[in-house]
Parts: sequence; structure tokens; C-alpha cells
Amino acid sequence: MTDDLAALSARIDRTNELLQRMLAEVAKTPSTHAIFVDAGYLYAAAGRLVAGTEDRRAFDLDAEGLIDAFIDRARTIFADSRLLRVYWYDGARRRIHTAEQQSIAELPDVKVRLGNLNANNQQKGVDSLIRSDLESLARHRAISDAALLGGDEDLVSAVEAAQGYGARVHLWGIEAPEGRNQAEPLLWEVDSQRTFDLDFFKPYVSRRAAPAYEPTTARPSREDVRFVGAQIAAKWLAARGRETLGELLPGHPYLPGSVDQDLLVEAESLLQYSLRGQADLRRALRDGFWGHLRTQY
Repeated sequence: MTDDLAALSARIDRTNELLQRMLAEVAKTPSTHAIFVDAGYLYAAAGRLVAGTEDRRAFDLDAEGLIDAFIDRARTIFADSRLLRVYWYDGARRRIHTAEQQSIAELPDVKVRLGNLNANNQQKGVDSLIRSDLESLARHRAISDAALLGGDEDLVSAVEAAQGYGARVHLWGIEAPEGRNQAEPLLWEVDSQRTFDLDFFKPYVSRRAAPAYEPTTARPSREDVRFVGAQIAAKWLAARGRETLGELLPGHPYLPGSVDQDLLVEAESLLQYSLRGQADLRRALRDGFWGHLRTQY
């Protein structure tokens, strides 16, 4: 009996020794954090705050400068932690990088992850990418803290998945001129919240000057403008694909605002003539656009 108690005591001592060694090793391992940026939320909220619009074409955003600012802020918040990398989530048609996204991807310590972009310029699949990365990094103990810049309620599952593996998730937000731009269920789930204000974003966001077209040419005819609309439709079909533009057909005769704006800007560039305030010419432009699409379906 005495021998059994002695053996049991020895095993307990050995277990305690192993636990102490393990805790000592854990204490030596530096904490690691990563920054997760939903670019759709960033552009919309920062654009609204600084430039008064969510339309990306109306303002310039210094992504490189902002990323550096986020890294510096994280270095202050997570003082005893090292940065793993910045994850930048955005949408692109057919998941093909734009020139801007390519330049961001080439920055050190930045990983660009692309979801799809539909005909209404809405991101698809970005939330699932964020969840996949957050969950995977937390599960493999690659990060101890995640700074998440976003506002969509669909991110709640990503937060819960990461927390389930022991990571802490800190929600970063952008000041809203009115009300809130982050879902309440998301605010409830995270471990901490932080909001960046107007002064933080001012150096990195600037409104673009509206393009001006001098009336150096005569006013185009409706037929000329209708032809340009058909020409743009043909070009977009080749670049964006039948399936993407086919999504517009149920909305005939109306175009989503972002698509209508793209059509207007491209037509003005081709015509070298401003169509602003020219209701009859803009109708002709849309007629030409729709006319070509309808011949293809």
C-alpha cells in the first residue's frame, strides 16, 4: 500500500513538473495579432465620413498610408505582441485584381483576399473569407488577438468561430456622421470596441474634382449617343461576361445607380461631351445600352 502511494505521488510530481515546463514555454512565446480589413466597409464608411459619399469613384483613398496607420495603432494597443500580417478583403469582378488591389497586394505584410463583385457592385463571398481565415488562424494558434475592421452582421459567425479557439476579437469601427454603421449583434459579440474618428482618416481620404468637359464639339445627336450606349454595352459584355450583365435584365428599363453612373462616365469620355442635365441624351444612352443587351439574350 505504501509503495502504491509512493508511486502515485511520484506520478503527480512528474505531471506537475511537465505542466510547469509547458507554462514556462507558453510564457516565452510572444503574442501575435493580425488585422482584418473589410475594404467595402472601409471605403463606404470613410468616404461618407470625410468626402460625404460612399461612391469610390468620387474620392481617393490612400490605402498604403491607412494600412501603415492601422499597423501603428495596433502596435500601441497590442504592445507586447507581434504582427502576423494585415488581411485586406475586397471584391472584384471574376476575382481578378484591379490595379489598385494589385498595388495593395505588393505591400509588405499584407495579404489581399478577393470575393466576387456582382453587377450592382456588391461584394459576394467576402464575409466567408474573413470567417475562414479567422477560424483557421485561431485554431492553429497563429494569433492570440484579431483586430477586425468591419460592420456587417454576417461577421458574427467569424467572431464566434475565432473566440471558440481562444482568440480575442477586437472590433474596429469608423465614426458615423449619423447613427451607426456597425450591426448591434456584432458589437455584442466582440471582446472590445474601438472607433476611429474624422481626424484619423482626413490625411488619407480626399474628394476628387468632378471631370470637366469643355463644349469644344457640337451637341451630339440622340442617334450618336444611342450608338455609344450600344458600344459600351458590347464592351462590357466582353469584359464582364454575359452572366453578370444578364442580371440587369429583370430591372429593365432601370439600371442600378452604380451601373448607370459607370455608363454615364464612360459615355462622356467617349463623346468628350457632358451629359449632365441632358435628360433626353441620357435616355438615348440607356436606350442604346439596353437595345444591345436585349439583342444578345
